[in-house]
Amino acid sequence: MVPHRSRLASLAGLTLMAGLVVATPASADEEAGLAPLYPAPTAENGELAHQVQDLWFIELESPPTSEGTSAARVENEHTEFRAEAEEQGLEYTERLSFDELWNGLSVEMDDTQVSAAREISGVAAIHPVVRYEIPDLDDSAPEMDTALGMTGADIVQSELGITGEGLRVAIMDTGVDYTHPDLGGPGEFPTERVVAGHDFVGDDYNAGNPNADTPAPDDDPQDCNGHGTHVAGIVGAEGKVTGVAPDVVFGAYKVFGCTGSTSADIMIAAMEQALADDMDVLNMSVGSAHSWPQYPTAIASDNLVDEGMVVVASIGNEGASGLYSAGAPGLGADVIGVAAYDNTHIRASAAEVTQSGETVAYMEMGDAPLPPTSGESDELVHIGRGCLAAGDELEGDPAGKTALMVRGECTFTEKYDAAVDAGATGVVVYNNLPGMFAGGGIVDRGAFSIGVTDEIGAHLLELLEAGDPVTLTWTGEEATIPNPTGGLISSFSSYGLAADLDLKPDIGAPGGLINSTYPMNRGGYATVSGTSMSAPHVAGGVALLLEARPDLEAHQVRDVLQNSADPKRWWGNPDLDALDNVHRQGAGMLDVPGAVLATTSLSPGKLALGATEGPVTETVTITNDGDAETTYEISHAPALGTHGDTFEPRFNDSYAEASFDSTEVTVAAGASASVEVTFTPPADELHQMIYGGYVEVTEVDGEQETYRVPYAAYNGDYQAIEAMTPITDGDGVTHDLPWLTRMTDCAVLSGLDCSGDGGSYENRADGETYTLGVVDGLPDVPYVIAHFDHHVTKLEMTVVDERTGRPVHPDRNVAVSVDYVNRSANGTAFFAYPWDGTVTDRHGRVTDVRDGSYRLEARALKALGDPENPDHWETWTSPVITIDRG
Repeated sequence: MVPHRSRLASLAGLTLMAGLVVATPASADEEAGLAPLYPAPTAENGELAHQVQDLWFIELESPPTSEGTSAARVENEHTEFRAEAEEQGLEYTERLSFDELWNGLSVEMDDTQVSAAREISGVAAIHPVVRYEIPDLDDSAPEMDTALGMTGADIVQSELGITGEGLRVAIMDTGVDYTHPDLGGPGEFPTERVVAGHDFVGDDYNAGNPNADTPAPDDDPQDCNGHGTHVAGIVGAEGKVTGVAPDVVFGAYKVFGCTGSTSADIMIAAMEQALADDMDVLNMSVGSAHSWPQYPTAIASDNLVDEGMVVVASIGNEGASGLYSAGAPGLGADVIGVAAYDNTHIRASAAEVTQSGETVAYMEMGDAPLPPTSGESDELVHIGRGCLAAGDELEGDPAGKTALMVRGECTFTEKYDAAVDAGATGVVVYNNLPGMFAGGGIVDRGAFSIGVTDEIGAHLLELLEAGDPVTLTWTGEEATIPNPTGGLISSFSSYGLAADLDLKPDIGAPGGLINSTYPMNRGGYATVSGTSMSAPHVAGGVALLLEARPDLEAHQVRDVLQNSADPKRWWGNPDLDALDNVHRQGAGMLDVPGAVLATTSLSPGKLALGATEGPVTETVTITNDGDAETTYEISHAPALGTHGDTFEPRFNDSYAEASFDSTEVTVAAGASASVEVTFTPPADELHQMIYGGYVEVTEVDGEQETYRVPYAAYNGDYQAIEAMTPITDGDGVTHDLPWLTRMTDCAVLSGLDCSGDGGSYENRADGETYTLGVVDGLPDVPYVIAHFDHHVTKLEMTVVDERTGRPVHPDRNVAVSVDYVNRSANGTAFFAYPWDGTVTDRHGRVTDVRDGSYRLEARALKALGDPENPDHWETWTSPVITIDRG
């Protein structure tokens, strides 16, 4: 959804790479328990946390039926939970129940009930039901056929005659416009191409809006947003747009309304329906950033693969938020999590420079009026940046003329407004980085506004400096131009690794600037950028692979795709002989013909080495699927690593070494051979380093094809990462979180954002008194404010009586246990945990503590920490809290 590349981090700290020039291309017994277990909705750098308020997953103990548990046992667990919940007086409303892919229920209940629910026998864990947002759109229009060429899907269609015929692909999204002629329409649902589906929510549903968050399902999965139709077109359109697998049929599973977001429990319900409809492939261009592979949508997806369905999911669009930003369900252990690369070409509206005849491809910006389709613009005048709030002065007078401005330093809206206020009749913004862009935020004030490349900007400046008038001639035509960042990882594409150090993403595909189908009542065709667009390239590729090789099992498909993928060079300097991070691109660019025609397979398809503090030896098995004996050479191709701050990683070429027990093996037709690979990690000199590369197996004779196994690891002691950390605000002030806080009057204190309830937070000292009521319209309760630099396996809190120095109920050490806490979204984001003065006993009963003085004690078990090792826990004790209900 980001049409241009933004620089993720300062590269000044790039180590061990002398002279590097960066060409920057365009998530109880009787011990006292806190309620709620999970953060209340709080400001994450201005955005609310992605939990759906008052919705929770209650996970029960047994595996679901897809993992072998009897249906009777699962049903009995649900019945027992409901009975005990009623006996204990738990106040909740059941929403959905699940048994096949995940065992549990989604319920609506107040935060204060969560502690009690956790104590009901048979409850294994409680997770927040998170929101999944519909991705945004951009207005550029690149070519779909060039995207097909990037993966070789066009070759498989035209030269091999493989089109996905006979395969059923599920699209879990905003629905599909089944009337679209490129998708088999017109016609009534179901059609010949959209053969199954269901609307789980209704058009008006929006999980982020309390007034519209009640699903109204029906049988018609018509798309009123556009995203799902776009995704379906990439998978298998046939018409004006040709998708990757144009002869597949679709299942349309509508989990979004026309706008906004959906919830995780609805997604699992759609997964179960796709399984019932006998889909072969599921595409989910949706994700929740910074999450764990243990989240219910990821676990349910893994179980779908066990049932024989290949599951493909976008890895996320949170590249700007740094490492470990990938999201579920793409984080699932058996899911194909997909990264995005920029398209090689862009199709855009075009004009000409009147004086030189140079073609000017441009993109319209925001809601400004469109340029004319004929005639000339007013004379151009260069006015610099136009950032008046930053102290700029306009370099020229644009009154009655077209303002030419350089991108950067302030918002597009500020530039546009400055030019229009000075009398400009139009605005042309040229890029300060290579490539095209489509700026947003501009409100119509009567003057057109367009964005052009840096090269066009330089050409216009050169003409202006010659002293002659310069104008644009409007042609009403389109032009296709090369994209300078084509084939490089997209700036928005999320980084791995997973919090449990699994290697994610798994593979990449075109996702930046993809033109595809769109609902007929909204123009029929549009463009979206994002890993939402890369995932359907892979889902369509899976359909082609399964048509060509129907013997493949669901668990084998990802390995085959990874073996044949093509890793790409680093986005920071493509001319440098350095591969981009494995934990950003996975195995590399999808190569459909390579997978379809492969005569060799490598197992495992990827190697997640974990946290390495010395050499690690792994075994790679080479299977010769061809008809003749083949000799292979085994080698190592390292990739760049990252280190430093989680949120703004730096890059390095401190490579690992790989040695082999044999560098050449000969394998008979139909036979296998194993090679031991010993990885020696780099010297542990760089803070929080992740490294990786590829084991390469190349045929000595014949086609000399190269097959690969990507690997990645954390270098050093994973437990050395500090989880609960201070934050530094925009004014450079460091705050020693966690805090004990209370809501104030929404004067934003200490640089922190207001919460969704209209308040803000400040640190409090010992002895502050709380009534636990409402004061001046705000809850008068203590909050624990916590920032997590890294994921936390478990967060526990207890209530300590200040008089005795012991827990309120000393016969149990832990009152509240929160599993799998996400890292904060950025370096200043935080979570707020309110305490309402209640405790939970071993029977799940919630009672009030007496008025008096208490402390809250928090313990965080680091990611992959050993709960029996005290060094793997971080602890914090609050100041004294005085409860006086009055």
